[in-house]
Amino acid sequence: MTERAGTDRRLASHEVQSARGLASRIAANVTQAAEVRQDVIEQLIVAVLAEGHVLIEDLPGVGKTTLARALARSLGLEFARIQCTADLLPADVVGTSVFNQREGTFEFRPGPIFANVVLVDEINRASPKTQSGLLECMQERRVTVDVHTHELARPFLVLATQNPIEYEGTYPLPEAQVDRFMVRLSLGYPGPAGEAEMLATHEKGDRVAQLEPVADAADMLAAQDAAMRVRASEALRHYVVALLGHTRENPRVELGASPRSGLLLLRAAKARALLAGRDHALPDDVQQMAEAVLAHRIVLAPEAVGASGAQVVAAAVAATPAL
Repeated sequence: MTERAGTDRRLASHEVQSARGLASRIAANVTQAAEVRQDVIEQLIVAVLAEGHVLIEDLPGVGKTTLARALARSLGLEFARIQCTADLLPADVVGTSVFNQREGTFEFRPGPIFANVVLVDEINRASPKTQSGLLECMQERRVTVDVHTHELARPFLVLATQNPIEYEGTYPLPEAQVDRFMVRLSLGYPGPAGEAEMLATHEKGDRVAQLEPVADAADMLAAQDAAMRVRASEALRHYVVALLGHTRENPRVELGASPRSGLLLLRAAKARALLAGRDHALPDDVQQMAEAVLAHRIVLAPEAVGASGAQVVAAAVAATPAL
């Protein structure tokens, strides 16, 4: 979780406007191919700017793969899809060393995790061993194979999906794995008008394939650097800590938000402030991102029947005085 060198440099106004314009172009481009609510696309872009990973928990056929492909194409980034099954091995994800008979040496063959945007489809169908193999990739952004360490591409984003209603033959994600995802999103069904428009636009072919890039990797890296340098006051950091404390003190909660989740929440708030055209984060930014960042990390007590992580986060926001 170390920040890059140079984050103490003051954020110039042209950098703020450049990042804001980039986000606007991405959102407009993605929505040409994917029927996505405005709040969902904003939270997705916030996660990308904050260098976080995204867990999409929703029903089949609502556009999760389309959204990931559209994002990668909008940025001109390499896209890879990993379809998780019970027999998927860690080597299928990260790659393996293969003996080259002509050279008489072992060569590393990188796996799909080396793409910029990686869709891990139905992640809870992968075995715990394979799930744990993703931990180093997502956290450290590097892969170790046969004692050799290989750096992953930059920018690097994992979008994982899971079906919330079908659990047969699945392996629930351990808390350590869930905690690696900055935000959890749900696309939901589009409205009648949006669904009818989607049918009209997609009936003649793949809309994603027709998208043109509106930026490149260098643009996104510059925007990520700008998001990292958005200012967060000491008072705002104490506000985040107080918010986390309220999730831990809730009697319906067995395990509240972790310190890591507080760091990710602060980063998300800084990225959202950048999208709003500001060089400093406010409590409003924290409040707007709190549910998406914290709700999936809350472990409810067995007796908390009918409660949800979102309700706990909402109660924590209401109980924490703003600055």
